Amino acid sequence: MRDGFVIVVPALRVEGMALFPFILVKHESLKYDEILLRHERIHLRQELELLVIPFYMMYLLHYLYNLLRYLDSGKAYLNIVFEKEAYAKEAETDYLQRRKFWAWLNFC
Repeated sequence: MRDGFVIVVPALRVEGMALFPFILVKHESLKYDEILLRHERIHLRQELELLVIPFYMMYLLHYLYNLLRYLDSGKAYLNIVFEKEAYAKEAETDYLQRRKFWAWLNFC
């Protein structure tokens, strides 16, 4: 899954999204954006660790909790524990090779 299954979806409302086992990107050029792809690959690993469906449930619940807490959708999104890990580590080229199981817990 080094390159993953990257699919261009022009109707996507965001630049990229991990939807196990795919990475969806808004534009063809984003298929070559290593930082974006690494960010999404971190999410794929998180999804796999949590057996996919529980990941999506936890992601949504954490977003809703943050929305109530911050009353701001942008802050709610950025403070989802899974996003915190992905943003913090997306620039580290070897991160997925050395990442520990359930590393997202370090970002709670």
